[in-house]
Amino acid sequence: MPRLTPIPPADLSAEQRPLYDDMKEGIEKNFKGFTAIREDGALIGPWTAWLAEPGFGKASWDLVRALADKPVLPRNVREVAILVTGAHFKSAYELYAHVLVGEMRGLSDEKISTIVAGQRPVDLTREEGVAYDFASALVNGGTLPELTYHTAQKIFTPHGAAELSYLVGLYALVSITLNTFDIPVPEV
Repeated sequence: MPRLTPIPPADLSAEQRPLYDDMKEGIEKNFKGFTAIREDGALIGPWTAWLAEPGFGKASWDLVRALADKPVLPRNVREVAILVTGAHFKSAYELYAHVLVGEMRGLSDEKISTIVAGQRPVDLTREEGVAYDFASALVNGGTLPELTYHTAQKIFTPHGAAELSYLVGLYALVSITLNTFDIPVPEV
């Protein structure tokens, strides 16, 4: 029995409706290449959980929007960090979505499969390698190593390094949310 059921638009409460509308617009604009909206209009993935608890969901969505609007990090770099995070948490929906997005962002199948297996690919670009090391250090706990921090600031600027940190934190939240509610990968 599912822990949460996606909510069709006709069944949304007054509190859920504006969040749904904003998330649906953002999904259609920024989250392409994987299924996030069912044919009946219900949102799936982390959006299911965020709609079920709109107080938490709106705050989570606001962070997604902040990181999706005008990112400074290259898209392939973002995807490496997201895949490292999803793989760490073994988050099925997260990996389903971002394997597809990673392919669209130019990551090879070999890089993606190695990251998903929890290993560091040998053929990462310099920027991808910094993102991998940064995300891996953070999801494995403790303070980010000084060398990793300074390298990220040098390569991505201080703002880019901060974006990378928040991105890893966001996708840890997304992965944990997906795992809490055992949100499945959609049938394709």
